[in-house]
Amino acid sequence: MTTVYPSPLTPALETLLATVEETGAVETTAVTFGEFGGFLAKPSAVDARPAVLIISDWSGLNNHARVRAEMLARLGYIALAGDVYGDGREVGQDEAPALAGKFYADTDLFRAHLESNLERLRAEPGVDPERIAVMGYCFGGSGALELARSGADIAGAVSFHGRLATEAPAGNGAITAPLLVLTGAADPVVPDDQVVDFENELRAADAPDWQVVSYSGAMHAFTMPDTNAPDQGAMFDATANARSWVAMRAFFDEIFA
Repeated sequence: MTTVYPSPLTPALETLLATVEETGAVETTAVTFGEFGGFLAKPSAVDARPAVLIISDWSGLNNHARVRAEMLARLGYIALAGDVYGDGREVGQDEAPALAGKFYADTDLFRAHLESNLERLRAEPGVDPERIAVMGYCFGGSGALELARSGADIAGAVSFHGRLATEAPAGNGAITAPLLVLTGAADPVVPDDQVVDFENELRAADAPDWQVVSYSGAMHAFTMPDTNAPDQGAMFDATANARSWVAMRAFFDEIFA
């Protein structure tokens, strides 16, 4: 395997990657498409396989998203760690809030950039166009749900500790893909009232198939192993991380069957 991580993985990300055994050859490649950059991971031998688009947290295309893509490739999926900001950028915490806020405020722009990533994945050789899912973390979890709200042609969407509020709630019948929402019960970014409002949005939109799972004691960013900011309500939680990955795998087994 040729690894194209632009910087060494942290010990925590190395440990995370090792949780999925490498049973076959996996290829990883940096890709560009239009104004965007990405990280593609796929089994060496591919033939009409299901595929997953991964959108990272608000720091942009980072090694956490790349590691998740490689983990999925080890499970047999074609995975693209995508890019919302353009140029495959990763930004610091000083820049991220304003940049992410631009997309939260402009839903049309957010969805358009996500759709460009989705179409790049759909065009990848070996991808079964009828079996494509999108998943994301924090900002990316919000993005996965925005694609679903837009009526995008996807088999399913998974949000890991993503913001559930939106500037453009789904219209009746707009959401057709199954949804899996994995959230922390102690996440100040996604408080209980936001979860209830989201569930009511789905009911009003007559969304056909959705699940919301809340992990007790889990704060924001509970799947990101280098996160350690409990004073800001963000903290890696090994149990919630493991359980949410299992839930995602079961969801994919179901929607890709």
